[in-house]
Amino acid sequence: MCRCKNVTVKVLRHTPKMKRRSLATVREEPSKSSRNGDFAIYIMVTTTAVLSYVNSLNGDFVHDDIPAIVTNGDVTGANSLKHLFLDDFWGTPMADVNSHKSYRPLTTLSFRLNHALAGLRPWWWHACNVALHAACCVLVARACVTIARLQRPFAALAALLFAVHPVHTEAVAGVVGRADVLACIFFLSSLLVYHRPTSNKKCVWLSIVLGALSMLAKETGVTILMLNLAFDFYRCWPYVKRSICSLKIEKKCTGLSIRSIKVILSLALLICLRLALLQGTWPTFSPQDNPAAFHPSFFVRLMTFCYLAAFNWWLMLCPWSLSHDWQMGSVPLITSGWDPRNLLTCAAFGALLLLCYRFIADLEVQRHTPAVIGLLLLVIPFVPASNLLVTVGFVIAERVLYIPSVGSVIITAYGVQLMWYSKPWTKGFLVIGLALLAASGVARTYKRNADWRDRATLLRADLVTLPQNAKLHYNLGNFLRESEQQDSAIRHYKEALRLWPSYASAHNNIGTLVSGMDNAEHHFLQAIKYNRHHVNAHYNLGKLYKKSGQTIQAIKMLEKCIWLQPRFVQAHVELLALKPESEKKSILTKLVELEPNNWEHFVLYGDWLRMKGLQSPASKYYLEALKLNFKNRNIDKPIRGDLIAFRYTVLMYRSLGQKSRILQLLTRWHTWRRGWPSAAAAHMYLRDWRLKMELEGRVQIYSKAVNPTKTTTCFDHSQLSGEVKKATEDKTKKYEENKNQLANLKRDDKKVLSADSDSNSACECKKCGTKKRNVSISSQIKTTHNKSEIGHKEKKCSLHRKDKTVKNSGVIPNIGGLSEHILMKTF
Repeated sequence: MCRCKNVTVKVLRHTPKMKRRSLATVREEPSKSSRNGDFAIYIMVTTTAVLSYVNSLNGDFVHDDIPAIVTNGDVTGANSLKHLFLDDFWGTPMADVNSHKSYRPLTTLSFRLNHALAGLRPWWWHACNVALHAACCVLVARACVTIARLQRPFAALAALLFAVHPVHTEAVAGVVGRADVLACIFFLSSLLVYHRPTSNKKCVWLSIVLGALSMLAKETGVTILMLNLAFDFYRCWPYVKRSICSLKIEKKCTGLSIRSIKVILSLALLICLRLALLQGTWPTFSPQDNPAAFHPSFFVRLMTFCYLAAFNWWLMLCPWSLSHDWQMGSVPLITSGWDPRNLLTCAAFGALLLLCYRFIADLEVQRHTPAVIGLLLLVIPFVPASNLLVTVGFVIAERVLYIPSVGSVIITAYGVQLMWYSKPWTKGFLVIGLALLAASGVARTYKRNADWRDRATLLRADLVTLPQNAKLHYNLGNFLRESEQQDSAIRHYKEALRLWPSYASAHNNIGTLVSGMDNAEHHFLQAIKYNRHHVNAHYNLGKLYKKSGQTIQAIKMLEKCIWLQPRFVQAHVELLALKPESEKKSILTKLVELEPNNWEHFVLYGDWLRMKGLQSPASKYYLEALKLNFKNRNIDKPIRGDLIAFRYTVLMYRSLGQKSRILQLLTRWHTWRRGWPSAAAAHMYLRDWRLKMELEGRVQIYSKAVNPTKTTTCFDHSQLSGEVKKATEDKTKKYEENKNQLANLKRDDKKVLSADSDSNSACECKKCGTKKRNVSISSQIKTTHNKSEIGHKEKKCSLHRKDKTVKNSGVIPNIGGLSEHILMKTF
């Protein structure tokens, strides 16, 4: 009996050694102390991330920030919100053959929100990037604890290394890098939701939605679905193997199958939608974007791409040589198997094979979960940018390493954890080494942020790192040209051509700076030789021919430019001055169609119509230009477009004799320029305008009543003065009668009613013997006696005084019958 007990005890003692470790999915509820520890880690990681990038807040918009943000109508609000979901990341329609095909509406939407809140003030844009980076660091810490199963001190170490990693400066200090940061946030959120300890069906669908949002922030975010599926298979492998051996499907395997079907179908649907967004065309790249992709030898391409993958891993391990642009000669092609750079490739892939071996060997025991999840995070998100599946438009891009670096820091932290417990005598060295590593990361990040302060600083700093990069010389030449340093710009353009002789854009830009037509023409033709589709070279050559009087050649080049890029507005404008009059209308119509919100095109159309003698249509186009200026009154313009359009409109109305419309425009323009300070002010302007319009209308009616004809009748000035005085006294009583008189004046211009029926008296002139008619004249109308109209040069009969002005607030004075020889001074 005792022997049985002893045997039993012995078996029980050895049972724990033979029993496999439980799966990582089963976790106990965290205690209060662990929650407090996690919160302290999050605070520490957030503070470190913010302090590491605090000097990037004073940076400007540089590099890709200009086309993606500053000049992008989808961001600034020039385009409707609908276009944001139809255009690519750079504001070009996805259906356009020149589109980059990078569809990231979620990132563009965040840019638009940023612009709506802060305009184009760079400080707020950089602050948003730093805040998103801090949030991402918190998610990294959370994933290290819950998914990678690192112990909390080492999870905090991994998050700190991620927060201060210098390779992230392009993604954080560069505003456009927000695409990678946003994609990483949704990427890690999907990972955390999918592998929750208490997962259910809703968690799987929620993780798929988060993965789709990650893809909408940047295309590489869709790889989270593959990573979730691979790690789920790793966790459930013991159950899968047991089911295969026993030929009985367990419950865990059933759940894995259902989750796999959901993820695979969702991944296939997302990929199909992404391919449909390409609109039937793939993005086009040139050899200067990715030289290795265009080399005819397969082995040269393979060796170069493998070396580039190894070099990217080296940047994550030792981020010392950093640059925002690695194109055009930065990384020479590997054309021989004896190239020493192949040693780095072999070392990197050897380490990768060891990690894969650990991954396979750990499928059953699952004791090295951090190494497995680190390997998956390192490899899977990097595959789309490796050129192994699809060709990309860059050689090396530091921003694409933002997500893979999560796997790199997890592997590093796990290695430190193993050494900490397996070799206690190394603890002191580990502490000193980790402190130096973190301090050097902060220092390098801080210094690299200073390089991103402005465009010139970034270019000069990267030229120190990569002096053989032709594109950096070209970009610095562009900056010097814009800064009016033409000699220095030409020098850098020539250096770019020395490094890359077929650089078409460098030839084109030199042609715009050199003196002499022959030199400029040579460079433009060289640019067209190396790139037949270079639009700017054709346009500049057309302008050169136009300036030299070669009209036929100029028209040919400009038409070729329009054929290459139909929406090239400047080419249409230049062509407008060269085409005959019969073809200008179609060009002007095309300009208005291309840019319906550009007031200058409407002014050009109005000028052409005015020269053709079509004043009424011309005034409509001038008025439309003025309306566009009113519509865009909140947009800063370098010139006073409203004044130009207003002047053209007023001149045209004046030539048409439409003074009332001139007054209306003047009132509206003054109101707009004052910025509508209050509703009361706007009401006063409108009230004043209505009153003036009413007065002018009545004066025109009165002027029609006067039909100057030759007559022998004249007024005695004393009697006329008496009548004015009497009319002034009875103006209130006669106001109602005046309305009927105005109606009768319109029907019969020759018949003038008397304002006072009781004052009919006759006055005979000695020579004419005609009856005198009584008048009631408003004091606001100046009366004169014109002798030339009555035909009596010898007769002197004039008024010797002017009546005093009768002030009338809002009431029009009575106007009686006027003599044919009395003139009125109108507006």
